[in-house]
Amino acid sequence: MSIIKINTDKCDLSYSCVRVCSVKAIEIKTNTNFARIIPERCIGCGDCFSVCPNNAIEYIDSKEITKEILKSASKTVAIVDPSISGEFSDITDYRKFVQMIRELGFNYVNEISFGADIISKKYKDLLKEFKGKYYITSACPVVVSYIQKYKPELINNLIPLVSPTLATAIIVQKLYGKDIKIISIGPCIENKNDDKYINNKDKKIDASITFTELRELFNEYNISESKLEYSDFDAPIGYKGSLLPISNGILQASEINENLLDGNIITSEGKNNIKDVTNQFYKKITFIKKHFNLFFCKGCIMGPGMSANGEKFTRSSMVTKYARKRLKNFNESKWQEEIDKYINLDYSTSFFNDDQRIESPPNEKIQEVLKVIGKTNSQRGCNACGYNTCKEFAIAVSKGLAKTEMCLTYALQNKHEYIDALSLTNTKLANTKKALIKSEQEARKEKEIAIEASETVNTLLQKLPSGFVIIDNKLKIIQSNKSFVKLLGDEAEAINEVIPGLEGADLKTLLPYNIYTLFNNVISENSNLKNKDVYVNNKLLNLSIFIINKNKTAGAVFRDMYSPEVRKEEVINRVTDVIDKNLKMVQKIGFILGEEASETEQMLNSIIEFYKSGNNKKKI
Repeated sequence: MSIIKINTDKCDLSYSCVRVCSVKAIEIKTNTNFARIIPERCIGCGDCFSVCPNNAIEYIDSKEITKEILKSASKTVAIVDPSISGEFSDITDYRKFVQMIRELGFNYVNEISFGADIISKKYKDLLKEFKGKYYITSACPVVVSYIQKYKPELINNLIPLVSPTLATAIIVQKLYGKDIKIISIGPCIENKNDDKYINNKDKKIDASITFTELRELFNEYNISESKLEYSDFDAPIGYKGSLLPISNGILQASEINENLLDGNIITSEGKNNIKDVTNQFYKKITFIKKHFNLFFCKGCIMGPGMSANGEKFTRSSMVTKYARKRLKNFNESKWQEEIDKYINLDYSTSFFNDDQRIESPPNEKIQEVLKVIGKTNSQRGCNACGYNTCKEFAIAVSKGLAKTEMCLTYALQNKHEYIDALSLTNTKLANTKKALIKSEQEARKEKEIAIEASETVNTLLQKLPSGFVIIDNKLKIIQSNKSFVKLLGDEAEAINEVIPGLEGADLKTLLPYNIYTLFNNVISENSNLKNKDVYVNNKLLNLSIFIINKNKTAGAVFRDMYSPEVRKEEVINRVTDVIDKNLKMVQKIGFILGEEASETEQMLNSIIEFYKSGNNKKKI
């Protein structure tokens, strides 16, 4: 089960989590913009949770299941880690927070310090009967998880005993019955996985909440110290097990000798030491000849389930102050009776090989990654990517756990290249902008010329004596001149006063059927019509229709055949056409007609000259 996850909506790829993760259980895939916890590799230390600047990393919330258990008909017990004394500095007396926990609905509240007393005695018994095998304490679940996943060769060196928390769970089951619901409260996130270290599934913890979650429950239920009386933990009461939150506290609880001269155990704490310590234990234990007491955090008082920004030595002094107060009038004989009562319960466990080490990729692939990121000295590194050396980082990239962009040098190099490319692009854009401005200026001039030309053409069209109109493919008028309106009559002129040029008017409503049909035929057939005589309002008109835009627009010219200028021109044109058409025929029969043909030609030419001279008094 994954007890830690990353909220991808909040993740901004700061790489803080990658840098802090001791086992590199966080991957960042290529083409992704967020990190991801790899559950099977995670040891639950919570370092990533503590350092994320955007609070994008969350651990599994156990408050809801706790509330459900408390609402049920089952009897419930809270087993509380003694580091609570270092957490609630704002509460004046530990008996107040005991009562606050009861107010949540717990039937019993027991402290894990008694379970620590039991386990510390078991440690002492095992270590004093030395048979040539050196041990590593198993009180810290994160250390156990680390060894199972990354140092499985040391599994047989783990003391085969459950943690003080699980020991307390076994004790309260014996005390209150197997049906009791057990909620552990402490500073450790990995405790939420504690059940996997219990072989007998009858020994169980039903839910595990951190002190941070406990505070949230107090706020939700409006529980505060000022409203409550004192209440002490339920028996059995712990003795020096109250020192468990401090790394060597479990040794002092059992009075195991840790004297530098003749002691046989070494205590080490902190994530920066665990890898080195376990390596030395594996390689040099026959030389060191000591048992190891290991804690991943700097004591439980600095666990990730504690409130943020706590100070180790302040919390440590609060724990020792709390222990002194507890031991001042402590009934040691009563405590010994309880120890004798529970010491022989089964606290044994065994650990399993969960090897998560990934085989190192071929050297060629590693060198290829180093070449990409521009690194030649693979044994050194800036550690900005979260890996100790460039080679370790290249191995992680090769394994698919990291991506090259995590390398600061590579990222800066790409950034400079990007800036150079961006600068070049900006220069090109600037030049393009200038070209666009010039093009826009030219286009504006052309537009002004076009507008001027259009106005000129429109003026000319309005002054033409012939009627002129432009229509669309639906026979709607786009533009017309005054002569066209005048040809249509008074009704059209009245409309023109409201809608200049009759724009948008339907030609069907303005012209006779036989005429607008001609327009329709021209549009549909894309064929021009020339010099068609038509009658409109008792006027003989000469109509020419021509295509402007194929299947879209057409124009037409109407000429009033009764107009003197048109009559004269039309007669000349038509007589000329007659002469042109018959000239060849006349020439062919000239030999037959002789002088008569010559006279006919002279007569026609005289008619043309007559009209050219301007004598148009006679009607045609």
